[in-house]
Amino acid sequence: MAASREAVLRTLKQVRPILSVDKTEARRRVFNLYRAWYRQIPYIVMDYDIPKSVEQCREKLREEFLRNKNVTDIRVIDMLVIKGQMELKESVEIWKQKGHIMRYFKESQEPKPTDFLSKFFSGHN
Repeated sequence: MAASREAVLRTLKQVRPILSVDKTEARRRVFNLYRAWYRQIPYIVMDYDIPKSVEQCREKLREEFLRNKNVTDIRVIDMLVIKGQMELKESVEIWKQKGHIMRYFKESQEPKPTDFLSKFFSGHN
């Protein structure tokens, strides 16, 4: 049992970081991504002509970041940052359509039905 534990510890030490070396660097990357999104939101709202205010979009941005606040693994944080950077680039370069942007708002505003009749009336299985 002790040998297997040592093997696991050795394996954990061999995992290479994706971008960040420690938690402070990962935290800095997350804040930089948040700041970049925060600054681009007025332009995204204007370019895509979405029916939301800048304040509503910034609140949604905050909600999306807070949804992942309990992630502690540095590699997972780095992957989320990379995905966030890709989403930002796609949004800023207008590679997305309006429906892609509005998809962020669907989940929090329309709660999924839980009981049988609500599912039946909404058309879910």
